[in-house]
Amino acid sequence: MALASRLLSKSKKLCGGQILLQREHAIPVRFFAKEAAPTVLKGDEMLKNIFLEVKKKFETAMGILRKEKITIDPDNAAAVEQYAKVMKTVREKADLFSESQRIQYTIQTRTQGIPDARTYLLTLKEIRVRRGLTDELGAEAMMMDALEKIEKEIKKPLMRNDKKGMALLMSEFDKINTKLGIRREDLPKYEEQLELKIAKAQLEELKKDALEAMETQKKREEFKDEEKVDVKSLDIRNFI
Repeated sequence: MALASRLLSKSKKLCGGQILLQREHAIPVRFFAKEAAPTVLKGDEMLKNIFLEVKKKFETAMGILRKEKITIDPDNAAAVEQYAKVMKTVREKADLFSESQRIQYTIQTRTQGIPDARTYLLTLKEIRVRRGLTDELGAEAMMMDALEKIEKEIKKPLMRNDKKGMALLMSEFDKINTKLGIRREDLPKYEEQLELKIAKAQLEELKKDALEAMETQKKREEFKDEEKVDVKSLDIRNFI
C-alpha cells in the first residue's frame, strides 16, 4: 500500500521552463481538484465533505492502480510511456490535475496583483527555481533582455496595465519564441513531453525506494539467504 500511495504523492518537476514561461494567462485550478462553485458550509459539514471528496478520489485512483500493470523500469521508454498513460487515467478518472496545470495555478496565485513586468518575470523565475524546473533554452535571460529594451524605449519601468508597452513586450517575446522554435499552438506537445519526463523521474524514485527497501529487508536475519529481486519484475498491484 505504501508503494502504491507513493505513486499518487510523488511528483518530480523538471524541464518545464518553457511551459511556465509561456503561460501568460493561468487557468484557475486547485492543487488536486477542479474548481467548483463556492458553497457556504459550517465547520463540521465542510470537514466531512472534504474528507469524503478526498476519500472518493483516493479510492478511484487506487482502483485504477489495482488493474493497470506498471513496470518499474525508468530506462525503458515503453515502460515510462505506459506509466505516464496510467497516471493520466488516474488524474482524469479521479478528477486530479497535471503538473503543468499545477504550475499554472502557482503562477496565477503568486503573480496576482503584481503591477510591473519586471517583478512579474522575476516571480516566474522564482517559481521555476523553487519547483526544480530548468530553463534549458535560456528563454528567461532573453525575456529580461527584451524587457530592458522596451523600458529603455519608453524611458520608465514597464507596468502591466500599460497596454501599448505590454504590446511591444509581447511582440519581442514572439520574436524570442520564433527564434527558439516555440509556438503557442505546440503547448500541448510541450506539456506531454513534460509529463513523460515527470513519469521517468517518478519511476526512478520508485526504483530507488524499492531497492532501498529490499536492502533494508535483506539485513534482517530471516531474509539473509533470499536472492535479490529484479525491481523490473515487481508488480505494484501485489502491494495494494
